[in-house]
Amino acid sequence: MVSYPFWQTVPLRWKDNDVYGHVNNVVHYSVMDTVINTWLIDRGGLDIEAGEVIGLCVESRCQYHASVSFPGSLRVGLRVAHLGRSSVRYEIGMYTAAEVLVAEGQFVHVFVDRESRRPVEATGKLREALAELVTAG
Repeated sequence: MVSYPFWQTVPLRWKDNDVYGHVNNVVHYSVMDTVINTWLIDRGGLDIEAGEVIGLCVESRCQYHASVSFPGSLRVGLRVAHLGRSSVRYEIGMYTAAEVLVAEGQFVHVFVDRESRRPVEATGKLREALAELVTAG
């Protein structure tokens, strides 16, 4: 299994299955967004309701390797592949409990001023938390 500094287990829900009996593709994107924002809020101090800085997703992609269905859960690994001044590129791996790779994703955030929506430098606790996730790949 690929090395990720942070892991989170995300339970699958009944409504995640589509008419074909497996987790719908859009759910994988929601899982990525959830794991990233969990890290940013818990470790980076991101205040999504009133903070001056917010993260906007400017790019995302997902490559699917295996099917998964409810009931079950995904073990989701998170790392930072690139940390810029105002942007960050995350890499995410989604695995079954049996360590079968389900999907790999990338997600790019640009941190911006809440009011102006202009890019701002990621600093302080936020930057420290992101730096904890930086890996050589």
